Amino acid sequence: MARGVAAAAAALGVVAVLLTAAAAKVCTNTFPSSDSVATHAERAAAQLRLPAGLAARGHGHGHGHEQHLTPTDESAWMELMPRRSLGGGGGGSTPPREAFDWLMLYRKLRGGAAAVDGPADPFLSEASLHDVRLQPGTVYWQAQQTNLEYLLLLDADRLVWSFRTQAGLTATGTPYGGWEGPNVELRGHFVGHYLSATAKMWASTHNDTLRAKMSSVVDVLNDCQKKMGTGYLSAFPSEFFDRAEALTTVWAPYYTIHKIMQGLLDQYTVAGNSKALEMVVGMANYFSDRVKNVIQKYSIERHWASLNEETGGMNDVLYQLYTITDDLKHLTLAHLFDKPCFLGLLAVQADSISGFHSNTHIPVVVGAQMRYEVTGDALYKQIATSFMDMINSSHSYATGGTSAGEFWADPKRLAATLSTENAESCTTYNMLKRGTDPGVMIYMLPQAPGRSKAISYHGWGTKYDSFWCCYGTGIESFSKLGDSIYFEEKGDTPALSIIQYIPSTFNWKTAGVTVTQQLEPLSSSDMNFRVSLSVSGKTNGQSATLNVRIPTWTSASGAKAILNDKDLGSVTPGSLLSVTKQWNSNDHLSLQFPIALRTEAIKDDQPEYASLQAILFGPFVLAGLSSGDWDAKTGSDVSDWITAVPSSHNSQLMTFTQESSGRTFVLSSSNGSLTMQERPAVDGTDTAVHATFRVHPQDAAMLHGTYGATLKDTSVQIEPFDMPGTVITNNLTLSAQKSAGSFFNIVPGLDGKPNSVSLELGTKPGCFLVSGADYSAGAKIQVSCKSSVQSIGGILEQAASFAQAAPLRQYHPVSFVAKGVKRNFLLEPFYSLRDEFYTVYFNLAA
Repeated sequence: MARGVAAAAAALGVVAVLLTAAAAKVCTNTFPSSDSVATHAERAAAQLRLPAGLAARGHGHGHGHEQHLTPTDESAWMELMPRRSLGGGGGGSTPPREAFDWLMLYRKLRGGAAAVDGPADPFLSEASLHDVRLQPGTVYWQAQQTNLEYLLLLDADRLVWSFRTQAGLTATGTPYGGWEGPNVELRGHFVGHYLSATAKMWASTHNDTLRAKMSSVVDVLNDCQKKMGTGYLSAFPSEFFDRAEALTTVWAPYYTIHKIMQGLLDQYTVAGNSKALEMVVGMANYFSDRVKNVIQKYSIERHWASLNEETGGMNDVLYQLYTITDDLKHLTLAHLFDKPCFLGLLAVQADSISGFHSNTHIPVVVGAQMRYEVTGDALYKQIATSFMDMINSSHSYATGGTSAGEFWADPKRLAATLSTENAESCTTYNMLKRGTDPGVMIYMLPQAPGRSKAISYHGWGTKYDSFWCCYGTGIESFSKLGDSIYFEEKGDTPALSIIQYIPSTFNWKTAGVTVTQQLEPLSSSDMNFRVSLSVSGKTNGQSATLNVRIPTWTSASGAKAILNDKDLGSVTPGSLLSVTKQWNSNDHLSLQFPIALRTEAIKDDQPEYASLQAILFGPFVLAGLSSGDWDAKTGSDVSDWITAVPSSHNSQLMTFTQESSGRTFVLSSSNGSLTMQERPAVDGTDTAVHATFRVHPQDAAMLHGTYGATLKDTSVQIEPFDMPGTVITNNLTLSAQKSAGSFFNIVPGLDGKPNSVSLELGTKPGCFLVSGADYSAGAKIQVSCKSSVQSIGGILEQAASFAQAAPLRQYHPVSFVAKGVKRNFLLEPFYSLRDEFYTVYFNLAA
């Protein structure tokens, strides 16, 4: 292994300085260090009264308080957005409240501009979720249905318990736990996410039960807001904002308020609940007064200092609200949440985001982009563009995720950040396998070699006692899986752009037709990604344009677009193919994109880490089943060291079981040892992987046959599922060499039962694999011979007999074998794994 790679490996067990509170930067006034609590996990642990030692392990959403911007950074922003003390500063010269002029403030913030900007040029419009339906039976549809089930499981009274209590209303039932617990300062944030998620899920499914439930939550919150009488609405007291404005420690109150406001706004814009809009306006007016008072009593600098704490996307939701109300107060308030010290760095295109907490600042940039869309302010387009360029070029992993321990590292220095605490789910929409278990979601996505999604600081959450920030973003993400597939451009010639290839239908009302896209099943042996687009209905003599994305991961050679049996000619990866015509139900567009294996280097420009690379199959990141080894044995071409797993190999998989006292045990191969383990209760586990074997018959004529659990009187080799090319020997070791000592005879079970088999050593007839007498999990497999062991009460016969069961694991349709230095790796799409141990980045220098 290269020296640099070895150093990176040594650093993996310690998440370097990035995961410490000292690494976090703030860019305005600091909070008093004696009162500060650095991370979400620490705050949650303290408030939930977890042991201090456990709390110290967390790495969450807070900020360390060491660094300010350099004077150059500060000055650069001052030129872009003058930071003036408005209203006389923090003394006794505070002007009366009615003298506060939002237009004047907005002009000052804009550097003296005389008028409010107008909206930017027309954008493509995202298709309404009401008009998109996912194709039943697909992985996307299953994820959507699992999320719907969870949203329906949640109890409305338990969700709003703390809101009712705060408003002085009678609260029924019991509150939820975790971060929604009644003593946790972040309580109420998940309810805001719930309102957004249910609005979007209802739009995506029109489930009547869900609509009734989400409407009841809005009604209760409306009662709470009216009872308090000021427009304020939260599950915690307004005193939290007194603390924020006094620059004393409090856990992100504006973060929670943003979630509630956005949830209510989504209930209005997506679900049509007009009552929700009135509630958002009431909240915006309340916080307008609070911010105005801070500026009048102290200064605008004091307000910006209070933004050190995580504020979510306050600017974003207020810009959205302004497009509805046209109230300049809402526009100005939104601008006051454009965090200047951070956006200023992006405005001058300086990649100085290392040490910043990722999920604190990503929503601020989302709000900056919204400001450009709402006002046409080109500076904010530059800010958003610069940010995306920085993340994509220097701060993202192959999975598309960003952050280590929730913070950004130095640009192009990701090799030492690989750990269990990568890619916080709040910062990315990872298509994680959740199976059919509602309410089981993940916080972090480990990227270090030999890690598991289940083994990190948080691991998988629970239905009713987690409610982390990533639970909120999780239920939103899986409620809008129909989002960002279709985009419309309205005009004399309406246009539809298809950006993602996801099996679905879109009701293109503007053109009067329905577009359906289907994908042919993809396998590792098929080198083409095929999409079928069909039209139903008729455009009634009107021409319309269909734009389809040609992915960057495909190649021009072999790519095809065929409309109604007519070849449309060459296509260019990374572009849009446009077809304008009068569409009708006879139209069909077929797309074929060559798909190939490729590698992607980790974003680290230090030469010693150039060998760390991820393996992808077109758009799919592949992970190798591995407990830590990451040394690949490469060739001059990817095809020299990575080969497809034939689909026929699934018929050669099986699991060997034994029953004892009502428990089922499975033969398992792990870490070079054969043992008996208790059968796992769920799939997606390492136990399931280790208890699955590919059985090779010696007779080549049977190699592609379907024999499954009927295999008897056959000489075979037994290959552990996760160790392709390696077989178990008669000495109970693993070997890549195919020799006489690597064959076993599958013979009728010694216990005489009709469906049992025994595994006889090919080199020692009469000797068999036997389990331990105590049947405890972990008992080692041994070899016993009938000629040397006296059978007492049939114990030998029982220990040497196994049932051939259906395999606990199958090869994914997209599966490959990659050559390794010490062993080969089975590669599968990363999203398909649940709790299995895996490696994403491999050392290709080996």
